Amino acid sequence: MRTLVRDGTHPAVATHDPPMVDACRAYADERGLTAEAFEFQMLYGVRRDLQAALRDQGYRVRLYLPFGREWFPYFMRRLGERPANVLFIVKSLGHEQADGSRRLARR
Repeated sequence: MRTLVRDGTHPAVATHDPPMVDACRAYADERGLTAEAFEFQMLYGVRRDLQAALRDQGYRVRLYLPFGREWFPYFMRRLGERPANVLFIVKSLGHEQADGSRRLARR
């Protein structure tokens, strides 16, 4: 992440991991980079609260949505590559309220 943010041309940090998001924001601050100098990328529907909070704080957030006939095999491959993703997705759903609204994590 540091190399990407330091040396990239409009780098994109693709993560849903709050410690990685915080580390990226802190490193960008240390380097004097503005929120417009990079973006976060996240899967559509996963951690909407974090997506909204970052957007509200002025960060660019690009949402990724697999589509087409091969979306399900792609999704299953990604889960198979890292089984911890199953737990991550289940936990991320816990951040959503039952009525579909979101809770924002303000910093």
